[in-house]
Amino acid sequence: MATQPTPAPVIVIRKKKSGHGGHHGGAWKVAYADFVTAMMALFIVLWLLSSDEKVRKAVGGYFQDPTGKGNLMGTTMAGAGEGLLLSQDDMSKLKERLEQAMKELPQFEQMKQNVEVTVTNEGLRIELLEKEGGLFFESGNAKPTEKGADLIRMLGEQLQSIPNKLLVEGHTDAKPYSSDLGYTNWELSADRANSARLLLEESGVPAARIAQIRGFADQKLRNIKDPVDPANRRVSVLVQYREPQEVTPPAGGSRQQATKSAAH
Repeated sequence: MATQPTPAPVIVIRKKKSGHGGHHGGAWKVAYADFVTAMMALFIVLWLLSSDEKVRKAVGGYFQDPTGKGNLMGTTMAGAGEGLLLSQDDMSKLKERLEQAMKELPQFEQMKQNVEVTVTNEGLRIELLEKEGGLFFESGNAKPTEKGADLIRMLGEQLQSIPNKLLVEGHTDAKPYSSDLGYTNWELSADRANSARLLLEESGVPAARIAQIRGFADQKLRNIKDPVDPANRRVSVLVQYREPQEVTPPAGGSRQQATKSAAH
C-alpha cells in the first residue's frame, strides 16, 4: 500500500502593530496649536506693556466695544469720551498753548487768578471767573470790559483754526437781578454768552463752529456753599471733542467692518 504524502504545514503570519503609527495621528496638532496661541498671547501682552498709555486705552476700548458704537465720552475705540482716547493729548497741548498766549496779554497778571483752563470729559473748558464789581463784564450788564474783550478776542485767535465745535456758556450767582422790565439772571447769563460769541466771531472763529449758546442763570453754581460768590458769575468757552466720523459701509460689507476700518 502506497504511503500518502504528508500535508504541508499551514503557516499563519500575524502582523504585529507597531506603536510608531501614533505619530501620524492628530493629537500633536492640537498641542502645537495651543502652544502657538499661548506664545501669541504672550507677545501681545509684552507689546502692550511696552506701548504708551494711548495705545493701551485704545486696545482696551476695542475689547469693551468691538462694534465701535460706544459714545465719544467712554472708553471705546470710535466713540470722548473717548474721542477722548484720540484727542485728549491734543487738548492738553491746546491748553498749554492758550496758557502761553494768555501770559503775553499786557493785563494778564491782574486776572490770571480768575481764568481757569481744564481738560474735562466734555472737552477743553476755559472759564472766566468774575470778581466783585466786574472783571470781564460790567456789573449787572452783558457788555464786556476792555480786559474781558481782549481776553476773549485772544481766545478766538487761538481757536479759529481748531476744527472742534465750541459751546459758550453764561452763569450768574444766586443774587436776584433787580429790574422792573422782567430782565432776570436767565437773560443776563444768555446775553453774556452771546456777547462772548460775537467777540469770538470777530476774532476769526467761523460762525458755523459755534454749536450752542447756553444761559444757565444760577442753576450751576461753582461755589454751592456761597451762592452769591462772585466766582459763580462766569462765562465758559468749551472746546468739544471731535465727533466720530460717520463711515459708509462698502457694498456687500457690514457696518461693523466699516467702523473697524475707520478705527484703524
